[in-house]
Amino acid sequence: MSFFRRIDWLLLGSAVLISLAGLTSMFGFGAENQYASHQIIWLGIGLIVFFLASAIDFRFLRRTGVVVFIYGLAIFFLGLLFAVGSVFKGAQSWFNLGAFAVQPVDPAKFALILVLAKYFSRRHIEIAQIRHIVVSGAYTFLIFALLFLQPDFGSAVIVAGLWMAMVLLAGIPIRHLLLLAGGGIAVVSLLWIFAFAPYQKARIMTFVHPLADISGAGYNAFQSTVAVGSGGILGKGIGYGTQSRLQFLPENQTDFIFAAFAEEWGLIGTLILLGLFGLLFYRLIDNAKKGATNFETFFMLGVASLFGIHAIIHIGMNVGIMPVTGVPLPFMSYGGSHIITSYALLGIVNAMRQYGREVHEDARYEVVGIGS
Repeated sequence: MSFFRRIDWLLLGSAVLISLAGLTSMFGFGAENQYASHQIIWLGIGLIVFFLASAIDFRFLRRTGVVVFIYGLAIFFLGLLFAVGSVFKGAQSWFNLGAFAVQPVDPAKFALILVLAKYFSRRHIEIAQIRHIVVSGAYTFLIFALLFLQPDFGSAVIVAGLWMAMVLLAGIPIRHLLLLAGGGIAVVSLLWIFAFAPYQKARIMTFVHPLADISGAGYNAFQSTVAVGSGGILGKGIGYGTQSRLQFLPENQTDFIFAAFAEEWGLIGTLILLGLFGLLFYRLIDNAKKGATNFETFFMLGVASLFGIHAIIHIGMNVGIMPVTGVPLPFMSYGGSHIITSYALLGIVNAMRQYGREVHEDARYEVVGIGS
């Protein structure tokens, strides 16, 4: 019984309710689809993984050797995709194991959070030095490049955003990031003028402005905005979302699950869903403040950043204000690798909070850059 008293039920409960919100939409797609039944299985496995992870003492993750091993393993499997990976929707990003497929990108994001948390936790005093941008960026770029070459642009963007968030949380001066951003813009500009072929430029423009061609490349984004808008205040009801049920909205179980939910539940349901995400992020950040060391604090902030970036990009592309990049919504989109990894991360956070301190002064004054 003492084990269950150490569970952060607000953290777990908000995640489970978000998952159930996704399940209601999948059940509404029609009796012929199997997404809901499969997702129930993945959710059950995810919860088992959460409770197992919550029972482990993860202080061993502070060891440099462990971090290097996990990071190296992630790089190995991402590289192995180019040799034996299966192509799905143009990206060589899956291992086909027969009965099911595994996507190693989600565990790779965990490895990146781990290595960045380890790196910044040991250098929080000298964090203003620009070399820390270069070194942490090199760790990130290796994973970014392997994802970009698949090509999995959505995951590559997530990885870049995760690095940016953790760099800012570490307290690195914004002027250094602006300098880096200026260099990146210069490189892209030169490639645009001298290197990109006409068809590559056309793909980039479609990526940036998906609604410019609503009958072609921008079809998905257009149908998503229609679904969100047609939900109105109260929604059409479970199973009555015409965009999803009549298959006008493609990938409604993954890339556009938010639009499918908004059509059925309307503005009121959407606000409740956003409130659940708000509670999830609040608990993650509150636990991070009580981390036993800087490492735990950085790790939990990294998990919060990962979920936050996923949510912002997914919802943004569903309402038509961001390019369509194929990013799932945490705990809600269909997928075994995604669900299991997400609940595993929550389990690690819950385990870390059990040996955390009530007040973590380093996190309050140093780690997030306050007073430094």
